[in-house]
Amino acid sequence: MDISQADITVWPLPTASTRLRGGGLSRDQLFRRLSDLAGRANLASGLAALTEYVGASQYLLARYDLSQDNGLDFVVCSDWPFDIVRRLSGIVTGLHAKTTELEKCLSVLQPMFYSLPDDIDLPRGISREYCAVTFNVGRLRFSLMLLVPEDVILSQENLRDVTLLAGYLASFTTRAEVRHDRDFELTDRELECLFWIAEGKTSEEIAVILGISRNTINNYITSVMRKTATRTRSEAIAYAVRNNLV
Repeated sequence: MDISQADITVWPLPTASTRLRGGGLSRDQLFRRLSDLAGRANLASGLAALTEYVGASQYLLARYDLSQDNGLDFVVCSDWPFDIVRRLSGIVTGLHAKTTELEKCLSVLQPMFYSLPDDIDLPRGISREYCAVTFNVGRLRFSLMLLVPEDVILSQENLRDVTLLAGYLASFTTRAEVRHDRDFELTDRELECLFWIAEGKTSEEIAVILGISRNTINNYITSVMRKTATRTRSEAIAYAVRNNLV
């Protein structure tokens, strides 16, 4: 079944009178556990500790900037049920399509709550709303997504701790499947077009500079916007600046 935008609901931080909860670890206990894990680059155990600390049930760490690829390569580490993960790419792609570059920038380090489609089977006692926080590690952008027990509101203070510490953990991981170079996404010609767009050149001017037709330039630019999940040239420029592509 295809995911439509109607299946995706974005919620603000909840204010209902449900249980406010931290996890089974104190902050000091969490720090000691992460210190023990850092030298071993044990990302899964570290994320499990963060999940327990904040009071969530399961974690998924993803490459936010790769999630529009409609595959599972963007998943770095997870203990979510696989059937949900398999659907997640389409869900996140839909969110990308609805979010502007400015909104993506403003969402960094801000916990957001999203609703999973009704046709996804969840483990017993797990809320359909999940929490996602995005953060940067160098040039890379990650999103930590947390499944939450029903009737639970996660502590905003604990979520802030988790966001910063997730970045700390991600900076130590050496997992081979995390791709550190974005050159595989954009060709040299696409990067050239992106550079000249950022310099304020029109398609006609770029065609003269590169010695190719205007239609070819427009095709390159369309390809850039598709790969970067942007809708306008201005958004593509903002994306390029944010990711150090120009």
